[in-house]
Amino acid sequence: MSVRVNGQPCAVAPSGGQCLRGYLREQGWFGVKKGCDTGDCGACTVHVDGVPVHSCLYPAVRAVGREVTTIEGVAAVAGGPETQQRFLDAQGFQCGFCTAGFIMTAVALDEGQRADLPAALKGNLCRCTGYRSIADALHGVRNAEEATPGGAVGRNLPAPAGPDIVTGAARFTADVTVPGLAHVRLVRSPLPHARVVDVDVRAALAVPGVLAVLTHRDAPTTLFSTAQHENADDDPADTRVLDDVVRHVGQRVAAVVAETEAAAEEGCARVRVDYHPLPAVTDPERAMRANAPAIHGDKGAECRIARPAGNVVAELHGECGDVRTGFAAADVVYEETFRTQRVQHAHLETHCAIASFDADGRIVVRSSTQTPFLTRRALARIFDLPPERIRVVAGRVGGGFGGKQEMLVEDVALLAALRTGRPVKLEFTRAEQFYAATTRHPFTIRVRVGGRRDGTLTALQLRVVSDTGAYGNHGPGVLFHGCSESVAVYRCPAKRIDAWAVYTNTVPSGAFRGYGLGQVSFAVESAVDELARRLGVAPDEFRARNVVRAGDDLVTPAGDPDDLAIRSYGLDQCLDVVRSTAAEPGTGPGAPAGWLVGEGSALAMIATGPPGGHHGQARLSLTPGGDYQLDVGTAEFGNGSTTVHQQIAADVLGTTVDRIRVRQSDTALVGHDTGAFASTATTVAGTAVLRAATALRELLLDLAAGPRPAGARAGLRLDSAAVHGVGGPLSLTDLHRLAVARGARPTATGHAEGAERSVAFNVHWFRIAVDPETGEIRVLRSVHAADAGTVLNPMQCRAQIEGGVAQALGVTLAEHLRIDAEGRVTTTDFRSYHLPTFAEVPRTEVHFARTVDPLGPAGAKSMSESPFNPVGAAMANALRDATGVRFTDLPFTRDRVWQRLSQGQGGERMPP
Repeated sequence: MSVRVNGQPCAVAPSGGQCLRGYLREQGWFGVKKGCDTGDCGACTVHVDGVPVHSCLYPAVRAVGREVTTIEGVAAVAGGPETQQRFLDAQGFQCGFCTAGFIMTAVALDEGQRADLPAALKGNLCRCTGYRSIADALHGVRNAEEATPGGAVGRNLPAPAGPDIVTGAARFTADVTVPGLAHVRLVRSPLPHARVVDVDVRAALAVPGVLAVLTHRDAPTTLFSTAQHENADDDPADTRVLDDVVRHVGQRVAAVVAETEAAAEEGCARVRVDYHPLPAVTDPERAMRANAPAIHGDKGAECRIARPAGNVVAELHGECGDVRTGFAAADVVYEETFRTQRVQHAHLETHCAIASFDADGRIVVRSSTQTPFLTRRALARIFDLPPERIRVVAGRVGGGFGGKQEMLVEDVALLAALRTGRPVKLEFTRAEQFYAATTRHPFTIRVRVGGRRDGTLTALQLRVVSDTGAYGNHGPGVLFHGCSESVAVYRCPAKRIDAWAVYTNTVPSGAFRGYGLGQVSFAVESAVDELARRLGVAPDEFRARNVVRAGDDLVTPAGDPDDLAIRSYGLDQCLDVVRSTAAEPGTGPGAPAGWLVGEGSALAMIATGPPGGHHGQARLSLTPGGDYQLDVGTAEFGNGSTTVHQQIAADVLGTTVDRIRVRQSDTALVGHDTGAFASTATTVAGTAVLRAATALRELLLDLAAGPRPAGARAGLRLDSAAVHGVGGPLSLTDLHRLAVARGARPTATGHAEGAERSVAFNVHWFRIAVDPETGEIRVLRSVHAADAGTVLNPMQCRAQIEGGVAQALGVTLAEHLRIDAEGRVTTTDFRSYHLPTFAEVPRTEVHFARTVDPLGPAGAKSMSESPFNPVGAAMANALRDATGVRFTDLPFTRDRVWQRLSQGQGGERMPP
C-alpha cells in the first residue's frame, strides 16, 4: 500500500517519524507550506480522505492507504474550482504564502461553518491581509476588475501571480527541487555572552550523512552588518559569519552540513562547545552605565560604532529653539515615560537560502530577501569574490515587513556551498525566527510637552533609548528615523531630542514596518492627546491647530534634510475624515451593558523613501510576439509592486496589463536595484518603470515613423496591437521585425535614484468598548484616512492599509516577544506569541485623501509602512477616553488593562 496524492500513487514510502508536510514536499507538492511547525498557522493544510488536517502535525505513515489532496489537486474536489476563483475575484491574498491553507480549509466547510467564519478559520493565520479580503472571497465578493483596454492606473486590477497562488504553482524560496541538495543546521549558543574556547566536532562528523562541520576557524573574519542599505556605512560593522564570541542566546556557533536535515540535526546535537562565560547585560539603561560589560568593546572606529566602550551604537542630541523658554511659557506641561515591546515580524515564510552552482561555475543564491542586489554586494565583500561570480535570486517572498532587509542565512549557505562543493539549503524553523532572527526595537521614550490654553504647543522634548540587542543592524537608522517625522509633523517653536541606540546581550533588533516611527509616534501622539485634554481642548482640534501645513519646512532636532519636503498635502483631509466620522451618531455596533466606551485618534507622517538615495532600475522590451517583457530589480512580497508596475507600463504603452510579463528580483536581470524597503517599490521602482516605458514608447514610435518628416511623428499613436497613423496599422509583431531588420533593439531602460523625497500622512480613529471587570478591549469601529497621492490600485492600497492596521493592532493588544533575565527568548511559537486571528481583527474603513504628488509615478506616494504607525496611539487615546487612565506601556493585554483599571491612576480615574 502507498500514499495516494491528488489521485496518484507515490512510489516512495514515508520515513519513520516524518510528518506528512515534509513527506509531501519531498515528493514535489510545494503548495503545502512550512509556516509554523506546531499546527498553529494552517499554511500546510491538506485533505486526508476529504478531511482537512494540519500536515505538519500529521504523521506521514498514517496517510498510507489514504487519499491525500493538496492545493495542486483541489480543483478535482467539489467546490474547489469555485473557491479558487473566489479568491482570485476578491484578491483574497497578498504575499500568498497562507492562501493554499485557507483554500483547503474553506473547501471543506459546510454551510453552518461558513456562517461562523471566525470559528471555522481559527486554525489559519494570515499576517498580510487583515482578513477582510479573505472574508470577501468566502462571501463571493468580487473586488478585482477585468484587464480591458484603456487607462490602467487607478483601477482595481488583479495581481498577475493570482492564478499561480490559488493553484499552488507559485514558487517561494524553498519550493524548488535541487539535485544533490545538502542541508545545513546551526549549533547555537545557550549563553548570553561568552568566548568560544573550543569546538569539538569529531562526534558530529561520525554521524552518517554529515559532510562537514564549520566553525569560526572555517569562516571569513570580515566584519559586516546583516542590515542592507544602499550606503553600507549606514550600519555598524560588528558581525562575523561565525564568531568566537557569542553575544546573545541563540547566536550561531557552528554549521553542520549533511545529506539530510535529520543527519544535520543529529550532528548539531553531538557538537561539543567549550565556552568561557562573560558578564552580560540585558537592560539598555544598565548597559550605558560606566561599570557595564562592553559588548563590542574590541571594535575600533572603523566599525562605525559611536561609543563601543559605552555600548552605544548611535546617539542623537539636538535642539531647535529654546525648550527651557518654551516650557516656561506653557500653561500646562505634561511629562511621562512610554515603553514599546519586542515584536516579531511573523512573516509566514521563514528565512531561507539555497546556494548552488550553475553550469559556468557561478554561485547562485536563491533567497527569501527584500534586497537581492545588496545581498550580492555584501556576500562578495565578505568572501572576497567578484560580484559577477554571484547571482542572487528571490522567488516569490512570503512576507517581509522589514525582516528580510537582513542577511541572516545567505552567508552561511554560501560558506557551506564553497566548503563542500555541494548545493545546500539553510531554512529557519519557526522557533529560530523568534530567537535567532531579528525583532522590532524596544523603545523607552520620556516625553515632555507644553502648551497654552489657546491650543498651541510651546515645547516638545524627548529622551529616547532604543534597545538594538546584541548587534547594531539598523540601530542608527531606526533611532534617527523614529525621532524625525514623529516630531517634524508638529509646528512647535522649541524641540529637543536626546536619543541613544544601545547594545544589550539579547536577540538583535532590526528593520520593522514603520522603522522606529511606530514606537516614537505612540509616545508623542499619546502625550499630545493628554496635553490637549489637560488644556481643555479637544484632542483632534489640538492636532489640527499644531500640525505642519502645506509649504511649511520640516523642522526637527535630528536635522533638516535637504531632500525631504511637503510636496503634496492631504493631512487636513485625513483629519477632516476622522472628525466627521466621530460626529456621526449611532454608527457601528453598540457596547455591552456595563462596558466603558471611548474614542481616540492619532496621526503620523512618513517620508516616501530613505535618506541618501534609493536606486531602482527597469528594462522593458517589445517581444517578437507583440507583447512586452518588463524586468525590474525590486522584490515582490505581498506589497503589490508587480501589479502597479504592470499598470504604470500599460498606461504609457496603451496596452493591457496581461500583455506585460514581469521578471523581477534577480541580479542577472538589471544593473542595480537597492531593494524593496522603505516603501519604495512604487515611488522609486515605479518611477524607473515609468521612465523605461516612456523611453520604449518613444523608441517604437520613432521606428514606426522611419524617415518621415518630423511633423508626421506627432500623428502616430501606439495601442495594444499596433502603431496607428502610418498609412495603416503597423502591428507590434511587424514593428519588432522592422526593428530587427534595422539592427535596432526594441528595448529601453529606466532608472530612478530617489534623490528627492516627499511625505505621506495617515490618521487613525477608534471607537472602543472596555470591560472593566476583565480588561477586554473590543473595537466598535475602526477608521483609517490615508494621504497616498494618486492611488494606482485602490483595491491593493486598501488591502495594504488593512494589513498594516491589523498588524499594528496585534502589536498594540497582544504581541510580545518575551525574554527572561538571562536574555533567553521564551516566546518561540505562534500560540504563545498570539498572532491575531480572523476573529480578532475588526474591519477597518479606509478613506483616501485626494492629492497628487509631483515626485511619484502618476502622482503616487508610498503606503506600505505608514498605516501601521498611528494605530497604537489611537488605541491608547481611545482607551484613555473610555477609562480615564493613561496607558503607557505596550501591549494593552487584558491582564494589564484590568490591573491598571483596578489601581486607577494616582488612585483615581482621571476625567475623560
